[in-house]
Amino acid sequence: MEKLQKKINYQFKDLSLLKLALTHRSMGKNNNERLEFLGDSILGMVISKELYQRFAHIDEGKLSRLRSHLVRGQTLAQLGVALELSNNLILGSGEFKSGGYRRESIQADAVEAIFGAVLLDSNFETTSTVILGLFETLLSNISSDNSLKDPKTQLQEYLQKRGNVLPKYELSEIVGKDHNAIFTINCLLKEQNLQVSESAKSIKKAEQSCAQTLLKKLKKS
Repeated sequence: MEKLQKKINYQFKDLSLLKLALTHRSMGKNNNERLEFLGDSILGMVISKELYQRFAHIDEGKLSRLRSHLVRGQTLAQLGVALELSNNLILGSGEFKSGGYRRESIQADAVEAIFGAVLLDSNFETTSTVILGLFETLLSNISSDNSLKDPKTQLQEYLQKRGNVLPKYELSEIVGKDHNAIFTINCLLKEQNLQVSESAKSIKKAEQSCAQTLLKKLKKS
């Protein structure tokens, strides 16, 4: 955990908060979901403020798209890889054996949980500094001219250009209740004989994950 703290440029006073941020729900009730909720909120606020200040000439709609691009699961998962979170994640035996430490959604959730843990261990200003430090390269490379289309839109346009049938998304399972619910979506591309299944804490996120996975498969074929 010392290496991880150096990577995020923050030393915890209460190391148990960092440990909790890395603990997946497969370990039981004492997991990182509440910290993830907190981290998601402060991440959105910090990135929104930074974009507002950097791009004074663009409207609310474009600002929203820029923010969505930066805080989406795929981007957070990339940060998780850069932070080598797979070496630190605390998973139940079943989740570990199934390769959960490599799963993008688990790494993305842990990144948000870490932000929540930093907030509880310090204050808003410190947490903002940690977040902006990790997002520095992403913020520097983003442009107000970027199209920033989400994966579902990208997949739809990819198929339309080739005259293919559009994907079909189906909700196959809901595990848990209320804010702890996990939604599993199946997505089928009939003509390409491709089907994927992805889970997330909202139907929208699960559908976007399906679309992203299918895009990768289509571009490799």
